[in-house]
Amino acid sequence: MTSTAAARAEIVVDLAAIRHNVSRLRELVGPDVAMMTVVKADGYGHGMVEVARAARQAGSEWLGVATLDEAMALREAGDPGRVLCWLAVPGEEYAAAVAAGIDLTAYTVAELDEIAESGGERARVQLKVDTGLTRGGAARADWPAVFAHAAELEQAGRLDITGIWSHFAASDEPEHPANDAQEAAFREAVALAEELGMRPELRHLANSAATILRPSARFNLVRCGIASYGLDPAPGRTPDLGLVPAMTVRASLAMSKQIAIGDGVSYGHTWIADRDTTVGVVPAGYGEGVPRAAGNLASVWVDDRRRAIRGRVCMDQFVIDLDGDLPPPGTDVVLFGPGDRGEPTAQEWAEALDTINYEIVTRVGGRLARRHVNREDS
Repeated sequence: MTSTAAARAEIVVDLAAIRHNVSRLRELVGPDVAMMTVVKADGYGHGMVEVARAARQAGSEWLGVATLDEAMALREAGDPGRVLCWLAVPGEEYAAAVAAGIDLTAYTVAELDEIAESGGERARVQLKVDTGLTRGGAARADWPAVFAHAAELEQAGRLDITGIWSHFAASDEPEHPANDAQEAAFREAVALAEELGMRPELRHLANSAATILRPSARFNLVRCGIASYGLDPAPGRTPDLGLVPAMTVRASLAMSKQIAIGDGVSYGHTWIADRDTTVGVVPAGYGEGVPRAAGNLASVWVDDRRRAIRGRVCMDQFVIDLDGDLPPPGTDVVLFGPGDRGEPTAQEWAEALDTINYEIVTRVGGRLARRHVNREDS
């Protein structure tokens, strides 16, 4: 990106905050539980490679990604450590990932065979079981067949079964009955795997919310995604761990001007000025991942004040109510950030738009530049 693009609109990621958050989560779980930092989807919009390096510096033994491309990008960037990849379809090219020592995930007998036949290297494989999310993972009825076949392939020297794992459906709701049911089912799966002769190194179930709220589900590894980025995985339910949001999205004001009572703003005139006021144009829109639905719902930070978005968010820009002020072009606009100056947070944007903070930070991008910093106060 050019310096002009960076000045117009950008994502600023504080890597010191990432290191702080990973360290804080490590302290929480203690020395007997390994840490996996999940860096899929370009590090939840924060930059996968840069976040991975920061997480490693903070002591994260594992990185988690969804796709083989993500896993190989980490290797190409020089990361030599343990990486788990978990989403594949028939026909994937496994050979390079196997040679690179990536831990792959299998759900089915067919997937185990495809990995085992991918090349001359002995693949590292973790088995994912569906304990109630009803998404990826071996269905309960298939556990015996999948486990038995995995054990046969391991005994034949074709695979190393390095882990067994699953994923919660409702860990952000600690009283939800699915949590107890899923943990019980996972323990059954682990016991069955052991009965069939497997001794997987790793057993893991807990995502960020379960890591914090459900100590019994930590087993010997936890997978922390959103909490590593300083965002609350279960808003209103988690204790204050001192996590620091790492992402700030900012832009430079393109212009400000006066408008009169009765003037309509942006497409469809969904907001009409109820008084003489001033408005500003912010040069970022849904082409940069700013949700179109944020119009008339979310706010930004300009000159130490919150300013409401007025009218519809456009592809390249949106309009804010400056309430009579006329800040000059180039004035800093913070869409969301850590909140320590009073600016809106990703969580507040999520609440305004009836979504989750994961979506807010992951969807921003497009033409936004991304800049990584290390703030000492993080």
